Amino acid sequence: MHDLSFGLAKKAKDAERSTKALFKKLKKKPPPDLDEIVHRLHHKTFETIDCLDCANCCRNLGPRLTDRDIERLAGYLKIKPSVYTDRYLRIDEDGDYVFREVPCPHLMQDNRCSVYDERPKACREYPHTDRKKFYQLLELSLKNTHICPAVFEIVEELKISYGKM
Repeated sequence: MHDLSFGLAKKAKDAERSTKALFKKLKKKPPPDLDEIVHRLHHKTFETIDCLDCANCCRNLGPRLTDRDIERLAGYLKIKPSVYTDRYLRIDEDGDYVFREVPCPHLMQDNRCSVYDERPKACREYPHTDRKKFYQLLELSLKNTHICPAVFEIVEELKISYGKM
């Protein structure tokens, strides 16, 4: 496990009780400005956090790949989609295509992605803190506090904003 992910995992575990309490409140009655606040925090947080310093998502998560993702990646690598699937993917317990193993086979030693411009939709959208209807992503965001330092920071800031709900 990457050094950063150990410290983050401990911090996220220590904060999990208060995170769950906040998320329970947010799910029960989502504030009308929740998306606006989360998006502002997302942009503020990513001014100081560089994904290339971390790559925990690429090291620890297996994104779901759509047929379109597979076609795009295969085309980029100049191989047939069936060859890409055989070489890199497996079907998980939900029937979805995911990478055979983690870290991601496209993660390079410098934490860059060798297929960045054609990366899967799930990778493009990660960590989901700039999406609409954040209240629908609370369970996923709780998990992501253990993986992504940006999500952890955003959630900790949310506790300050909404902790007294």
